[in-house]
Amino acid sequence: MSFSAVKTLLPTRRHSLQEAASWFRALGDETRLKIVECVMESEQCVCDLTELLSTKQSLLSFHLKTLKDAGILNDRRDGRWVYYSLNPDAFTFLEQFLGTLKERSRKPEGVRKCCD
Repeated sequence: MSFSAVKTLLPTRRHSLQEAASWFRALGDETRLKIVECVMESEQCVCDLTELLSTKQSLLSFHLKTLKDAGILNDRRDGRWVYYSLNPDAFTFLEQFLGTLKERSRKPEGVRKCCD
């Protein structure tokens, strides 16, 4: 698939492929996937996540920052506590991106011979 064809996969907001790569990198860690799983149902406070994941707050903060910097999590401060929730826009884009890849993999546009 050419670069211009990949660009057409992107939704109106025109997320760059670099952003998509950053999301995949952020989601490519088991601890970060566990965090995403914890916040799927409702937002979670850092203290709750520390307990749920049985981890130290400093390590958890690193993973939360990675997910937030990638745009996967939103945060909300309430007094001295920070609450995290999923960013639905990121997952909407990933769903569209992967859906398009899946569809195109089933219907290749043509076969290109490279070695004759």
